[in-house]
Amino acid sequence: MPEVLSAPLVVEFPFTRSLGPVQSAFLTGLRERVVLGVRTTDGRTLVPPVEYDPVTAAELRELVEVAPTGTVTTWAWNHAPRRGQPLTTPFAWVLVRLDGADTALLHALDAPGADAVRTGMRVRVRWAAERTGAITDIACFEPYDGEPVRPGGHTGAFEHPLTGIVTPARLDYTYSPGRAQSAYIDALAARRIVGERCPSCRKVYVPPRGACPTCGVATAEQVEVGPRGTVTTFCIVNIKAKNLDIEVPYVYAHIALDGADLALHARIGGIPYDRVRMGLRVEPVWTEGARHPDHYRPSGEPDAPYDTYKELL
Repeated sequence: MPEVLSAPLVVEFPFTRSLGPVQSAFLTGLRERVVLGVRTTDGRTLVPPVEYDPVTAAELRELVEVAPTGTVTTWAWNHAPRRGQPLTTPFAWVLVRLDGADTALLHALDAPGADAVRTGMRVRVRWAAERTGAITDIACFEPYDGEPVRPGGHTGAFEHPLTGIVTPARLDYTYSPGRAQSAYIDALAARRIVGERCPSCRKVYVPPRGACPTCGVATAEQVEVGPRGTVTTFCIVNIKAKNLDIEVPYVYAHIALDGADLALHARIGGIPYDRVRMGLRVEPVWTEGARHPDHYRPSGEPDAPYDTYKELL
């Protein structure tokens, strides 16, 4: 049996979005230790607020302050907090209906153990010491046995409201490439590039996926391709990526390797970015110990005629 390959993989990027008037007021309010909801056409108060009535679809704009105290409506115990969660010690995920609200807000409850949590228990907001205008300005909820807190009647108008937010998105998982891609990776370790040929349409796919995307039949016949190829399309990258030590601008291109019927993507180097062109003939550049080409550079051959790669655009 061949070795089953696997490796940890992280997909991470910042998600930037603008805020409408309702979400702007809600997040700005959290920064100012004020919790705001929105009034619906039938008189209910929704927390967190939304911009459109979930029943009538009417636009909602009437903001209402609610209390920082409330009641747990349901909960689940988290015995092993993960990276980025509100607390680093075990806690409860709770839905809390704040006093004055008709819907529940999801957040963390700091409790000594699952036995200390129950539906119907009273809680209050614990504010973060430093607040920026995010849901994390509520550090968590905590048990509360005092009198209900009266909201101050804030209208949602702030002198310096937030207009946008940046939210980090991150996905951690373990990737296993399977038979076809394992063979592809093993070949790369020997500085060879292999694809698989479809037994029906005879197209060669690189990287291989174990099946033909056109015919839907399994592929098993290995075919060595390249190492040279042709630039079919490309883009110029002007924004530097996090943790990528490449100076901008640089070129990322689709490259049709000789003998392949599917273009793969790679960086182009060894040539000024404004001289990269469709039809440019390129070859791989390997670095010591690498398991894949670092980039592709011009091979010195004449440009490929358009008709030789137009089907791979």
